[in-house]
Amino acid sequence: MVASPWLVTLERAGYVARGVLYALMGLLALGIAVGIGGRPVDQRGGLVFLADNAFGKGVLIVFVVALGAYAVWGFVRAIFDPLHRGSDPSGLAQRLGYLWSGLSYAALVLFALQLILGGSNVDVDADTVQGFVAGLLRNPAGGWLTIGAGLLAIGSGLAQFYEAGRAGFWKDMERSQMTEQERRAVDLLGRFGLFARGVTFVVVGWFLIQAGVHHDPAKAHGYSGAFVFLLHQPFGRWLLGITAAGFVALGLHSFVAARWIRLLGARG
Repeated sequence: MVASPWLVTLERAGYVARGVLYALMGLLALGIAVGIGGRPVDQRGGLVFLADNAFGKGVLIVFVVALGAYAVWGFVRAIFDPLHRGSDPSGLAQRLGYLWSGLSYAALVLFALQLILGGSNVDVDADTVQGFVAGLLRNPAGGWLTIGAGLLAIGSGLAQFYEAGRAGFWKDMERSQMTEQERRAVDLLGRFGLFARGVTFVVVGWFLIQAGVHHDPAKAHGYSGAFVFLLHQPFGRWLLGITAAGFVALGLHSFVAARWIRLLGARG
């Protein structure tokens, strides 16, 4: 495919923006683990944090463009399969994950636009997972649907552990352009980051199952709720600190991906 510099630049910017949000989530949660922070945040909270400065709207505009590009990249990976995942069950599962990624980041773009256009009217403290579950529970089969969503989240978390073990991200990287030290660093960041995200997926899935069983959306929580849950377990500060550090690693790995991942329109 002929290289399109503007397309490649946007795709790489999307990975950078994603990395900033993950690293910020990890740093804020790490601050709580060591006793110097306020509260953990999810990606929406990360956008609010970035917006809360003198250049906030300018920063958000940049993130709208970059995250929009990453959302489109998710749809492209799901529909056109440029990474050659195929149509077997494993490939389709990965492509569905890309579709979910595209939808999730498109929702983040809409949230950022809301902050730009009318930040004072946006409920920044709303838990999007609770809102999603509340909608499901209005359905006659809502309890079962919520339990199913929880099982899917847990399955996704276990898949993250599997990917961390086999370092499946390597096949999408331009490894020949890296030094041996860079390969080792990418391997460590990717494995650690995927493992940490898998932990939070499993916790979020458990929350969803509890919400479905008890028909109570208040029992459902997203990333920030998972961080708080870890904090209140035995050795909670260590659990949260390790998981938070993993999210920082996930953010750094996204920066690495911006440099070395195989992109639509890029050479190789």
